[in-house]
Amino acid sequence: MKPTTLEEAVALTKRFTSKPSNEELLRLYGLYKQATEGDNEGERPGGFDFKAAAKYNAWLTLKGKSKEEASQAYLELVEELSKKYM
Repeated sequence: MKPTTLEEAVALTKRFTSKPSNEELLRLYGLYKQATEGDNEGERPGGFDFKAAAKYNAWLTLKGKSKEEASQAYLELVEELSKKYM
């Protein structure tokens, strides 16, 4: 199935029958945040919150990518993952 909107893509990820790898989940997270909010301007999580730091870094690596580019990349990634996890 090929999603055409972010909403369709998010709904499709909820129908995966198995969980994507942590790396794939971080890619999804970063692309979604870039597509919906733009560049990550927040402060880096401190301490030992490794999950939050990983998510922060996944989003930060996309700095400068337009919302449209990130949205398209998200749709393509969800389509690719749906073949693997559905």
